[in-house]
Amino acid sequence: MIREREKVLFIVNPKSGKGALKNLEKKIEKSLDSKRFIAVIEYTQWVKHATTIAREYVDKGIKRVVAMGGDGTVNEVASALMHTDAILGVIPIGSGNGFARHMRIPFLIEKAIKLINCDKIALIDVGMVNQQPFFCTAGVGFDAQVGNSFAKGKKRGFINYIRTAILVFLHYKVKRYRITLNNQTIEKAAFLITVANIAQYGNNAYIAPNADITDGMLDVTIMSPFPKYISPSMGMRLFVKRIGKSKFVEAFKVKEITIEQLDSNVMHFDGEPITMELPLNFSVEHLALKVFVP
Repeated sequence: MIREREKVLFIVNPKSGKGALKNLEKKIEKSLDSKRFIAVIEYTQWVKHATTIAREYVDKGIKRVVAMGGDGTVNEVASALMHTDAILGVIPIGSGNGFARHMRIPFLIEKAIKLINCDKIALIDVGMVNQQPFFCTAGVGFDAQVGNSFAKGKKRGFINYIRTAILVFLHYKVKRYRITLNNQTIEKAAFLITVANIAQYGNNAYIAPNADITDGMLDVTIMSPFPKYISPSMGMRLFVKRIGKSKFVEAFKVKEITIEQLDSNVMHFDGEPITMELPLNFSVEHLALKVFVP
């Protein structure tokens, strides 16, 4: 008796990864176990389209859904897979790829595809902000402003992101926040506040080095205003996992946190800028998503 092959859905963001999509069908055909699986490829056409595609196929019973793009694409696909039997696969071709780096997913397309064949699965936490899921980091302040400016530009890539960050930093004005966490409310000025489900923003910039994606907690990093002349050393601390050692940084582990922005309501989650109604209520869904891992 010949067993029917299982469908694997590949949801591809065509705007990600310069040259990565060349010969994609051949790469999938070469790497996916053709005796067990048959590939279905869908390309996104607009923002949140990946979520719509994933939900449609999950409703049809598909169990393996692969996000091909950056952290934003991962967010859109994974949002549709939470609390279902479907398993997320990731092929990282974005700018930062924080999720893939944290989960140690290979960057070579063929190797990332082969994870689907191995059936090794991890259950992970999902962060929530005002009932919107995030899988990497979310927050307010400087990094949100950088994300907002970067999204408005036409050029992508790490170098262009750094250029945007420098330009924003030169004119950035620190904002004030009211923060409630661990049954305590404080009001203070902060350069940024990041709520992390994973350890890094992407590109190995570790904003929450001790974050554990399975512990049922969110890692909060509050960075106070600091002298501009030490900004290079603050930047370097991100890449050597020592940002928490700075006297300008406070770190907490929480199950919930509420942030009220007294000056602005621009925030980011998983690298994408967004404007949300206040207050921002963060929580965590423990072990809510299945992921293919090495």
